[in-house]
Amino acid sequence: MTDHPKGAYRFLPGISPYSCGVLAAPGYEIIHVTLSRLVPYQRGFEVIADCLNRLKRPRQALCAVELRSPVPFTMEGFIQFNRGYKVILQDWDLMVDGVNPVARTNVAPEIGPPEEPALHAFSCTIPSEEDGTPTFVVAGAGEVREGRLEASAIVREGETSEEAMREKAACVMECMSERLKGLGVSWSDATTVDVYTVHDIHPLLRSHLLPPAPGAARHGINWHFARPPIVDIEFEMDVRGVREERGLNV
Repeated sequence: MTDHPKGAYRFLPGISPYSCGVLAAPGYEIIHVTLSRLVPYQRGFEVIADCLNRLKRPRQALCAVELRSPVPFTMEGFIQFNRGYKVILQDWDLMVDGVNPVARTNVAPEIGPPEEPALHAFSCTIPSEEDGTPTFVVAGAGEVREGRLEASAIVREGETSEEAMREKAACVMECMSERLKGLGVSWSDATTVDVYTVHDIHPLLRSHLLPPAPGAARHGINWHFARPPIVDIEFEMDVRGVREERGLNV
């Protein structure tokens, strides 16, 4: 992991648009904030800035972002979107030695999608005197072999049979497990497990999703009827372990 001293967290480096996950530094915790409605993501950063000001936290305390898109991007469209998104992070002075520390999930709701990419939620660090397992956020990931934004890296590309979905879910669970391990935490520390797919997850619950994840078995899994951000990716997950979930009226 890499330290982000200004942000009071550590992060697992990922690819250019986002990190793989974040972990609160000692003396701090990560809180998760969900907006009351979707806000176009550029204005969403203004909402985040106002919230951080009220919390008396610097902009660098922003450690994770959750976006919603109208439809999945093509691979090239996703790359283009990420370029504009990264400019905002650079303007906020969030980079650490040129590396993006901010985790991210970006999915496309199948029902009631926004007209343009929008902010759904974010996470940030605040001072804390609580002891115990550090709080964390694992970035969203679909069935794409780590670090390769290309069609050939998609597991069982173009297939949605039950067998193919099992392979996709297994790939994503392995990715989540590796990221949790990299952050120094485990599935038992998770308080929220999100699944993003328009395909039935019930066949996967007993075989792939719940057995490795006692936290998910206890807290439940949130199934979002949404598609991952890139065309032909069918199954995505993210995970977090936080002590405080907040709502923000906007």
